[in-house]
Amino acid sequence: MSKILIVEDEAAIRRVLKKIISEENDTYQVEEAEDGLEGIELIKNNDYDLVLCDIKMPKMDGVEVLEKAKKIKPETPIVMISGHGELDTAVNTMRLGAFDYISKPPDLNRLLNTVRNALDRKVLVVENKRLKKKVSKNYEMIGESESISHIKDIIEKVAATDARVLITGPNGTGKELVAHWLHEKSERAKEQMIEVNCAAIPTELIESELFGHVKGSFTGANKDRAGKFEAANGGTIFLDEIGDMSLSAQAKVLRALQENKISRVGSDKDIKVNVRVVAATNKDLNKEIEEGRFREDLYHRLAVILIKVPALNDRREDIPLLIDFFSKKISEEQGNPKKTFSDEAVQLLQKYDWTGNIRELRNIVERLIILGEKQISENDVKLFASK
Repeated sequence: MSKILIVEDEAAIRRVLKKIISEENDTYQVEEAEDGLEGIELIKNNDYDLVLCDIKMPKMDGVEVLEKAKKIKPETPIVMISGHGELDTAVNTMRLGAFDYISKPPDLNRLLNTVRNALDRKVLVVENKRLKKKVSKNYEMIGESESISHIKDIIEKVAATDARVLITGPNGTGKELVAHWLHEKSERAKEQMIEVNCAAIPTELIESELFGHVKGSFTGANKDRAGKFEAANGGTIFLDEIGDMSLSAQAKVLRALQENKISRVGSDKDIKVNVRVVAATNKDLNKEIEEGRFREDLYHRLAVILIKVPALNDRREDIPLLIDFFSKKISEEQGNPKKTFSDEAVQLLQKYDWTGNIRELRNIVERLIILGEKQISENDVKLFASK
């Protein structure tokens, strides 16, 4: 159930807005405030999914309500309601963080589309914040090898900028971890990082996933939907496995990078976005360009900074640190005391051919913790982690 607050001093307009919204979806719970002061008190004491706020009101005008509300509940989308002579002010409120504005008297379709889009955005923001808290605890860059130290140095220099970054390396090496570090050390860390696995989305749906769509634009498009670029506005979008993206989607991504604009599938309306793009791939994009599967102009837009993540076989000196880290983490997840590894067990694991890289090492460590003795021995490794 979505909870919506209408802050409006004219009772007749409150009634009209409430009637339109309630009839659109009977799961919407609509509450009212007759002035800005009452509105702020309700926002303080409730979790609203959307606030509709008039601009010109007694006691506290809508601009002040917007500024105070964004400090109290920054994730709550606020749509401003503007009279005929207040359009300039309404446009200015967008710079202060308003989601959108609608004019009086409200156009039915415009109002309902704005409400749907704002509620969709709230769901995306809240879910991403939940995931971001989880990610912050789970993602650490472990290693002291020269190659990993070099990557950490690059991240320290690049994170504070808006430079686009292309991360390359084999599967399982931790490219997404590098992306998270870039975001969390950046000025955009207070906003969301949206992840898109381009290889996991069917070609016919990738454009809708990235840029959104309007109702009726294709079979199954039952309502307007915001895309990942809109959801990442103000933050970072991580395009994982970008080498698997279709050429038509590549063209739209290129436009978004060139003009900071996107358009939803089925719409010719431009939407401005302020997004930092970080991309990753396990493919040789130069070869993909030669064979006509990847746009060279997009490659040069993405690869302002290039970070190459090494295979685990090229940083074997980090394996003891990784084993210790995974052993502690997995034991905590299982609610058991941490198991240790003998020197001989670690040395044997350092000699293995890690074709699956860090992902494979973690799986092996988990297997040994489950099946091995209190201290993992060389014999345990031979028994349960044979290659």
